[in-house]
Amino acid sequence: MAANDTTPLIERRSIDYIPEAERHGRLLSQFTLWMGANLQITAIVTGALTVVLGGDVFWSLIGLLIGQLIGGGVMALHAAQGPKLGLPQMISSRVQFGVYGAAIPIVLVCLMYLGFTATGTVLSGQALGQLFGVSDSVGILIFASVIVLVTVLGYRVIHFIGRVASVIGVIAFVYLFSRLMSQTDVGALLQIRHFSWSSFLLAVSLAASWQIAFGPYVADYSRYLPSQTSSVKTFFAAGAGSVIGAQVAMVLGVFAAAMSNGQFAGHEVAYIVGLSGTGATAALLYFSIAFGKVTISTLNSYGSFMCIATIISGFRGRLEVTRLQRLVFVLVIVGAATLIALLGQHSFLGAFKSFILFLLAFFTPWSAINLVDYYCITRERYDVPALSDPNGRYGRWNLLGISVYVFGVLVQLPFISTKFYTGPLVAALGDVDISWIIGLVLPAAVYYVCAKKWHGTVPDHLILPKEQGALLTTDGLPAQA
Repeated sequence: MAANDTTPLIERRSIDYIPEAERHGRLLSQFTLWMGANLQITAIVTGALTVVLGGDVFWSLIGLLIGQLIGGGVMALHAAQGPKLGLPQMISSRVQFGVYGAAIPIVLVCLMYLGFTATGTVLSGQALGQLFGVSDSVGILIFASVIVLVTVLGYRVIHFIGRVASVIGVIAFVYLFSRLMSQTDVGALLQIRHFSWSSFLLAVSLAASWQIAFGPYVADYSRYLPSQTSSVKTFFAAGAGSVIGAQVAMVLGVFAAAMSNGQFAGHEVAYIVGLSGTGATAALLYFSIAFGKVTISTLNSYGSFMCIATIISGFRGRLEVTRLQRLVFVLVIVGAATLIALLGQHSFLGAFKSFILFLLAFFTPWSAINLVDYYCITRERYDVPALSDPNGRYGRWNLLGISVYVFGVLVQLPFISTKFYTGPLVAALGDVDISWIIGLVLPAAVYYVCAKKWHGTVPDHLILPKEQGALLTTDGLPAQA
């Protein structure tokens, strides 16, 4: 599984199948990529929200860990699909929704990426503004330029950035934790235990939603691994990196908010860096914060590009995307996210909480349907060439998948609690949003029962595109229709 040195620096492929001859990489890169993606300022802010919004330190930490494990498990199950299928995540949704129907959840996922890129750009702009002595708006524009460059370069550069970010992140977080421990009585904070179901469930929901949000694109970054890569090892490599990185960052956020005396909200980056003092050390921390955001913001932009290309190719019947088209897509995506960041940079914290909880209602049912179908119904036996054929095995619209998806969204409405909409059962639950639990469990159960009875034709083997003139299965045998 050694890396192929002849692989070009600029990624040639987009949403098309990755042939075995072009597979490369090691499982360690999955761990470092997802650790680097999570050791960053937005994760710190997410952890801090549990305290800012009324929780105590002890139960916030417990709730965050439980949420990480639940959401991380969902995320890692998607990651394990990458090496087997050799495809980006969302194109596999055509099995459950149809070649055209898959556009429904993909459009909503694109909006999610756009929002996460914008919110991350706000925090990065703050860091770069402080680092270079310019305004936050100029910092946002500098950061956006870097994201365009890395996203256009693609897969290999993204993984390289992830490895560097994980090293820088570990060093920065070890230093910040040491400074935090020297400035506050951590033991005393842990002794304050006022359990509240609403605060506890909020911590669980924030961490779980953080992890589940990676589901729609996590396989994009494992699809180049050799097809014989162990699914179990891929699960643990991606899942462990994401859970450990996010939990470490959120723990720092919890303690930082608890000792801030109300000074954290609205000044997130400056407060975190302020733990280290001023001068060269502060400058290095501003750099590490901005660099840490490069990884996750690039993942979001790259995922957006994949989604837009998937939607267009579904209706055009083609999978190839030229490098010029790739550049145009990325410029549009990052440009839109940058505009949102510039317009909304002064009302970040409250909008961020509402955003991540609201979007869960739209992609947790997709995640449930995709995972149940892959692991319980088709059991990895996909017909990859048929994913680009509206007249093929999966058809244009799959009414079963679409109907269960709509049901999964609607059934969450009574439990959603955001600035956009609050369901009628939220007050009885202490104003906590548990819609993500409903959106995972009920659609999964309904889809399993219905698909067992009414699923379409499932091939005997995983059917892959032609390689070296033959249509082969994963067993090396001629594919069966």
